[in-house]
Amino acid sequence: MGSTRRWVLGSLGGAVGLAAAGTAVGLLRQERAISRVAGADVPFGSLRSDPLTVIADDGVPLHVEVDEAEPSQPLEGRRRRGPGRWSRASEAPPTVVFVHGYCLNLDCWHFQRAAYRGLVRAVYYDQRSHGRSGRSDREHATIDQLGRDLRQVLDETVPDGPVVLVGHSMGGMSVISFAQQFPDLIGTKVIGVGLIATTAGGLDPSRILMPLLPSRLTGRLTHRAVAALSRGHALVDAARRVGRVVATVATNGFAFGGDVPPSYVTFVDDMLAETPFEVVADFFPSFRGFDAFDSLEVLDHVPVSIICGTADRLTSVGHSRKLHARVPASRLLELEGAGHMVPLERHDQVNAELDQLITAATTRASAR
Repeated sequence: MGSTRRWVLGSLGGAVGLAAAGTAVGLLRQERAISRVAGADVPFGSLRSDPLTVIADDGVPLHVEVDEAEPSQPLEGRRRRGPGRWSRASEAPPTVVFVHGYCLNLDCWHFQRAAYRGLVRAVYYDQRSHGRSGRSDREHATIDQLGRDLRQVLDETVPDGPVVLVGHSMGGMSVISFAQQFPDLIGTKVIGVGLIATTAGGLDPSRILMPLLPSRLTGRLTHRAVAALSRGHALVDAARRVGRVVATVATNGFAFGGDVPPSYVTFVDDMLAETPFEVVADFFPSFRGFDAFDSLEVLDHVPVSIICGTADRLTSVGHSRKLHARVPASRLLELEGAGHMVPLERHDQVNAELDQLITAATTRASAR
């Protein structure tokens, strides 16, 4: 599996350009014998921690899970003011917050969760109307609201200390929306950002329909057709179940760029199938209206890693290249032949880049 890397180094210079094996997190993963296939022997959906509920500003309950770091990790060791309290954000080890994509849930971070469990403090949550979180009304099924939800999750789960945000697909849009609405937190609270297979606008929403509908219902669907289908969402859901074999084939073609184990395809297809079509329709209009490219300059205050597959059929590689152009100090990792579900398909390379991001963010924050 080849890859194309485009690195733009900021004030950290060559230190940021070290191979992942040379970073603090990467070294620790090697020392603990966490290999490039961490999580391969763990059933999908089985990685869990005690759940907690964060209430969004409109009252929707969000399902959240926090994996705490084990003692004696290299990113800890600064003095605390009390349980969970640090004297300054730059003195605390970062919490990494993972934000999943459209019609998925927190389980989609399986290989990242397996690789980082116990090494860094990590927060995973189901976005509104997804997974085990509560249902949103249609009025609040927007990218702007998802940015506010992320702010609420941070307030509740990381009241002190720095944060690295990592978002995939719609989760990346949530991160960008957060940065757009709360720019004062970028460089203070948020010390690093990872954007995976995502965009800040200009997305053609019709691209995302194929793996979510039986083939006979895709055709020339428009926003009006999606709205009409949403009124009969129960019938659409029934058709999706009946046409599961066709849907699985579509999931494979649209989610992955190359051959992957069948369990990967089934795993993604299960998450898609568990998302009611009414939820698909609720969020659908928000994608076309989302445009935050002009707000990306704020991200140049922190290390940013942009990761994409060159065979992504949902958020094409051009979106990531445009993000990189708008955030000049960012790093762009293009994974040749990989598709939209790159955190699964190329999890080893994605994790290596996240090693770099966490280390760069921590180093820069400590140098302030």
